[in-house]
Amino acid sequence: MSKFEQVFGVQCRSPKAPMKPLRIGFFGLPLAALLLQRDGCELGWAVLSPVPAPGRRRLNALLPRDSVIDLLVDDSAFERRVDSLFDASAIDLVVSWFYTRRIAEPWLQRALLGGIGVHPSLLPRHRGADPFYWAIDSDDAETGVTVHRLEADYDTGAILAQRRLPIGELNAWQLARALDRPSLAALREVVRTYAAGRFCAATTQEEAGVTLAPEPSGHWLQVDWCWPTERVLRRIRALAPVPGLALEVNGLEFFVQKACVAPTFPQALLPGEAFIGSRLLLRTGDGAIAIERAQLAEQNPGLLEEGVDQPPAEPIAGELLAQLLGKLARN
Repeated sequence: MSKFEQVFGVQCRSPKAPMKPLRIGFFGLPLAALLLQRDGCELGWAVLSPVPAPGRRRLNALLPRDSVIDLLVDDSAFERRVDSLFDASAIDLVVSWFYTRRIAEPWLQRALLGGIGVHPSLLPRHRGADPFYWAIDSDDAETGVTVHRLEADYDTGAILAQRRLPIGELNAWQLARALDRPSLAALREVVRTYAAGRFCAATTQEEAGVTLAPEPSGHWLQVDWCWPTERVLRRIRALAPVPGLALEVNGLEFFVQKACVAPTFPQALLPGEAFIGSRLLLRTGDGAIAIERAQLAEQNPGLLEEGVDQPPAEPIAGELLAQLLGKLARN
């Protein structure tokens, strides 16, 4: 008997016979769980990522008490709580959408059909925690989403579906939001295939095409002002809006969140030198950039929360310029 016959019963041999709903154990943000339930799947339980996201109240109302739990990093009983969910409600398939922790292999093995998840890149390219930064900073013309089998190692499972999206001039936050809809559409498409009692065609990831996308740190958060203007602007987009490119001019620390090509600039400037006129200009290897949006370091922008549907406020660069001019006057 095949796995699908075990899940749906021998009825699945007959196209006219009704099939029981696919029973899902869900990890991630509520929206995908609610959409899969609306598509006809049966939600056994849900483990939610610890970030603000719409749909929590609806999901709690939909499922029995204690069937929805929040991932808490400091919860020593978390693994036992998830084990109890598997014990209380056998499931056919584990589904993950924007879950923030590795799903343990023993849990995947407890679902008859294993597990699937969505990664916001065209795997095997940009495996890791921050594919948005790396897709932009690497000057990729396009990126996308990949529905893949969940394995013990992050982002290594066979590819089940992909959707593509041009990057253009998007920054990291805009790119992440632009990929939400394609990721949901691709995930629902794959789950519908499983729910119909069919296997999805799976493609093994080619190791030759693997690139890694860890959280950027060190020199990946900086620019070389001898770079061409286009390269500097790309790094700013990859870091925008949070954390932004950290700079200091005349002792004032701030984060650049948006910049553009400066059509004119003092030719005497050397790469990395600033000019404060009607706008704040910074010399690059082949031109200059003008700061359009920035945030003062003292305002502590913090981290952009996953799942938030609106971009953070971006202070007008004029406020920064006024402070720089005031500092120069005091000097």
